[in-house]
Amino acid sequence: MANKGNQSRRQGQAWEQKAAAFLEKKGYKILQQNFYSRYGEIDLVARQGTYLVFVEVKYRKDEKGGHPLETVNPSKKRRICRTASYYCLRHGYAEDTPCRFDVIGILSGEIIHIEDAFPYA
Repeated sequence: MANKGNQSRRQGQAWEQKAAAFLEKKGYKILQQNFYSRYGEIDLVARQGTYLVFVEVKYRKDEKGGHPLETVNPSKKRRICRTASYYCLRHGYAEDTPCRFDVIGILSGEIIHIEDAFPYA
């Protein structure tokens, strides 16, 4: 079982790398991948213009388990927001730093990017 978990994690990291490359092509500057705190994890932290952007990346090889964008539920959004607050505190960002929450869904290799996907909760 642990081997399957490691394989899933490696596959997830590979898709996160592809998402990071996709964002870089769009002019984003990737600041960090996989920021962890006791509140949760943020897959990608980036800069786009004046915005500090927190990005959740979700991959599905098909829609059997639902569309990847559907998996970012209210509970996940709250964890991302708490983790983003901690990131800002830990890295010395001012409270008035403009922040945004984006979601990237990858389905069958197609990347779907939703900017400003949800508000701070």
